[in-house]
Amino acid sequence: MFASILIVDDEVDMLTLLKRSLSPDLNCRVEVASSAELALRMLESDTFDLVLADIRMPGMSGMELLEIIKQEKPETTVVMMTAYGHIEMAVDAMKSGAYDFITKPFDYDALVVRLEKALERSSLIKENLRLQRECREESLFQNLVGKSPKMQRVYETIQMVAKNDLTVLITGESGTGKDLAARAVHALSDRSQRQFVAVNCPTVPENILESELFGYKKGAFTHATQNKKGLFQEAHTGTIFLDEIGDISPTIQTKLLRVLQEKEIKPLGDSKIIQVDVRIVASTNQNLNEKIRQGTFREDFFYRLNVLPIHLPALREHVEDIPLIANHLVEKHCRKLKKPLKKISA
Repeated sequence: MFASILIVDDEVDMLTLLKRSLSPDLNCRVEVASSAELALRMLESDTFDLVLADIRMPGMSGMELLEIIKQEKPETTVVMMTAYGHIEMAVDAMKSGAYDFITKPFDYDALVVRLEKALERSSLIKENLRLQRECREESLFQNLVGKSPKMQRVYETIQMVAKNDLTVLITGESGTGKDLAARAVHALSDRSQRQFVAVNCPTVPENILESELFGYKKGAFTHATQNKKGLFQEAHTGTIFLDEIGDISPTIQTKLLRVLQEKEIKPLGDSKIIQVDVRIVASTNQNLNEKIRQGTFREDFFYRLNVLPIHLPALREHVEDIPLIANHLVEKHCRKLKKPLKKISA
C-alpha cells in the first residue's frame, strides 16, 4: 500500500513543485494544502502517514497545526519546514512533537532522504499499532479479556461445553465475568441465533420469581387480569441464564428441578403442562456444597445443575491480565464517550 504525505505551505508554487517531484521519487501519494485550516479539514476526512508543514503561515501557524495533530492523531509523523533564520522555532517544534525539521531553501536530494526516514518511522508506528491490535484481539474471547493460562483454560472449557446442549453451572466470585461467560456459551452454541434470556434471581422476590419464570393464567391471583407467558416460554429453543441461582428458595429449586428433569413447566393457575426446549445456564458466587450441608440448597438440584461446570478465577489469581483489562476498559469508554484513545502507563 502506498504511503501518503500531506504538504502544508502558503506558497502555492512550492506545493506544486513538491507534489510533482515527491510523488514519483518517494513512490507515494502526495496531497497539498495551502493553509493549516485546510490541512485540518483534510486530516478529518483522510489518513496521512506524514505531514510536511511550514512553520510560518498566515492565519493558523504550523506550530498550532502541529499541536492539534499531536492531540488528535498522535501516531502521525510531522516534519516542519522553516526559513534558515528561524532555527529556534524549529527546535521548539521538535520539543512539541515534530519528528524532524528542514530549513529553507533546502537541497532536494537531502529533503527526499529526510522524508524517507520519516516515512520509515511512520511505517514502524503503523506496524506497532497493528501488532498491538492483534495482541488485543488475541486476548479478547467473546468479550472476556485475558490471555493468562487460567483464562485460556476458561476459553477452552467454554468452547467445549458450548457445543453440547447440557446444563452449565458457572461459578466464581462477583465481578469475574459469569454473565459474559454465559453469553459466550450461548453465542458459540447451536442456539446462538435464538433467544438469550437472562434472569437476575436475587433481584426478584420469591412470590414474583415463580410467576416470572413459569408464567400464569388469568385469575391465578389478584391482579392477574390476563394470561402471561413465563421466561422459560420466552426462551423456547434458546438459552435461559439463571444468574446467582444460589440465592433462590428451596420452593423454587423444586420447581426448577422438574424443568431440568422433564423439560416442562406449569404456569400458575393452569392445569396444563407445557413442554419447553430450553438450554439452562446458571451461575453462582456462593459455595453450593456448603449450602447443601446447611440444608438450604437441594443436593439433587445441584447435581442436575452441575453437569458441565465452568469456574472463573478471581483477578488476584491471574494478575498478569490486569494491564490488558485496564486498557480494554479505557479504550471501550473512550469510544463510548467519543474521546481520543488513551493509554495507561506501565
